Amino acid sequence: MEAEDDATGQMIEDEEIYVNGGEDGDESKRHRPIISSEQLDIEAYAALYSGRTKISRLMFIAEKCGNASMQLDALRMAYDEIKKGENTQLFREVVVKIDGRLGPNYGPDGAWADAVDRRAEFRKEKLENELNAYRTNLIKESIRMGYNDFGDFYFAHGQLGDAFKNFVRTRDYCTTSKHIVHMCMNAILVSIEMGQFTHVTSYVSKAEQSQDALDPITIEKLRCAAGLALLEGKKYKLAARKFLETGPELGNNYTEVIAPQDVATYGGLCALASFDRAELKSKVIDSINFRNFLELVPEIRELINDFYTSHYASCLEYLGNLKANLLLDIHLHDHVETLYEQIRNKALIQYTHPFVSVDLHMMANAFNTSIASLEKELEALITNNQIQARIDSHNKILYARHADQRNATFQRVLQTGSEFDREVRAMLLRANLIKHEFNLKASRKH
Repeated sequence: MEAEDDATGQMIEDEEIYVNGGEDGDESKRHRPIISSEQLDIEAYAALYSGRTKISRLMFIAEKCGNASMQLDALRMAYDEIKKGENTQLFREVVVKIDGRLGPNYGPDGAWADAVDRRAEFRKEKLENELNAYRTNLIKESIRMGYNDFGDFYFAHGQLGDAFKNFVRTRDYCTTSKHIVHMCMNAILVSIEMGQFTHVTSYVSKAEQSQDALDPITIEKLRCAAGLALLEGKKYKLAARKFLETGPELGNNYTEVIAPQDVATYGGLCALASFDRAELKSKVIDSINFRNFLELVPEIRELINDFYTSHYASCLEYLGNLKANLLLDIHLHDHVETLYEQIRNKALIQYTHPFVSVDLHMMANAFNTSIASLEKELEALITNNQIQARIDSHNKILYARHADQRNATFQRVLQTGSEFDREVRAMLLRANLIKHEFNLKASRKH
């Protein structure tokens, strides 16, 4: 196995092969700054979202981050955002989490909560009376609107289960394809907030059946929702494809669920973890559609390019710097470790693939790890049959295990001969049966 991009066939021991896995391993010559591991700008992050997901993400950051000032910033913004709405249950939760640490202006505002609850009671009674009147008159469209109003009411007050039930009840009163799509989009939104991603998949499929009622923005929303469901199900390759298919029409039209920056991050990382080199080039790097999203998150764009061009030290440094912030993402946090492990394993495999032998000292340098740790990683990959090689632990060299081409050729010839022999015998048998009219005699006896 000779180096694909080395005409002289030099082995990795040759000092011309650099630690970063490419011909130009000198980072100082590339003039590309590595991003520093900066603390997440919570205000800028929260500004990307709207509605309930904005509050959910802020509270998730407050729960997961280990930085006290960052936690209080997130809780302060969540408190302010909640008071713009009507969810008193969530308000009381955030007040408990703040625990008086932000002063009297961020305490339990009982008067506000009571006023909101009273208004909610009046509103609920009014909606019930209206819906009962619509049912009496049997006006389908009015009943549908009544259930929608109830769904919106419950969603605004944080009663997601009741909101979901009411949105789904409109299905029996939908008279057009647009009504069905509207019902599905509402069900998807509530299901994402509840974390019920099996419902998301189901209602995405149902909405996609009404193709005539789907406008370009709704199509992109459905792709994002499907991508989130697949991500949650750890189907990273399928999730990557959904996010990569998302077009620029999405814009900022789905901020109640996802931001365009998330499409780049989720799609880019899932693609790195699951796509082969050819797919990465054609579907990610050369994709005009996805390039628009990648421009919003230059770190993801650069690490993908570094991975493809085999600048692994730079790629892994980008990943390392991004990790703390990615762990604060409400949808990605459970998958960061798995995705990082898969990306790293792919990098190790890709690094070793072109060479007859690899110096483990240089490889450890490229991956910013110790030789002992690198050996363990390589052992696991060899055991799982992902790398065909053996390790010389004494000299710290990885040798590619060559397939015996001569023996393999002989085996193929023998197999072909056996198959030919079997087929010829079968043909002769059939010819003899036909010659002696055995099949006709058998049928006559019956």
